[in-house]
Amino acid sequence: MSKIVREFREFIARGSVIDLAVGIIIGAAFGKIVNSLVNDILMPPIGLVLSDVNFSDLFFTLKGHYNTIDDARKAGVPIIAYGSFLSTVIEFLIVAACVFALVKVVNRFKRAEAAAVPPPTRTEQLLEEIRDLLQRERRGTAADSRLSPDST
Repeated sequence: MSKIVREFREFIARGSVIDLAVGIIIGAAFGKIVNSLVNDILMPPIGLVLSDVNFSDLFFTLKGHYNTIDDARKAGVPIIAYGSFLSTVIEFLIVAACVFALVKVVNRFKRAEAAAVPPPTRTEQLLEEIRDLLQRERRGTAADSRLSPDST
């Protein structure tokens, strides 16, 4: 049993697991911000432009007729709340755009870091050439020893 506990502790202590947990927590908080942005800031003006439409009230029932979504839910009638669906789609598009922008920024930094690597010095170039010559010589010697009749 202690082996399982030790392995679990090692698993949790890995940096990637901690990073994942932090990412999930920040992602949940970011989701709340985006939800508020969509519902409290974006949808009211869109609804106003579309003749005072409140997206959270857009629905239709599959049985009977009800004036509000709350009345239909209280009656237990099956409803399709397409206004809530539209709000969720808009939230998704905002999150996707933010993630896309974040990835673009990270990639730009990575390219900048790669470009910042200085070219090898003349000494490093000479050392690489010597290494390559030695490797070719070793391969040639090994191939020669396999082919020569003396090596049997």
